[in-house]
Amino acid sequence: MADTSGVTAELLQKKLEDELEAKTVKIEDLSGGCGQAFQAVIVSDKFAGKTLLARHRLVNAVLKEEIPKIHAWTPKCYTTEQYEALGE
Repeated sequence: MADTSGVTAELLQKKLEDELEAKTVKIEDLSGGCGQAFQAVIVSDKFAGKTLLARHRLVNAVLKEEIPKIHAWTPKCYTTEQYEALGE
């Protein structure tokens, strides 16, 4: 039986939407459901004017309880304008 972290994509998504007022949050569990590896696309206007490092720190602060429980966390952080320019 796989060891699970207790962290789910849904939990991460809700926290990011609520605390960052994110317009879009797409979380992908890369671990086959055991909650050990996630990648994310996060779109929030709270990222405006912030460096990539500052954006990641903001996200990590929101998920400070969850990040130590998982093995891999890869966020991609965009403002609404940047995300729309990607055409996704």
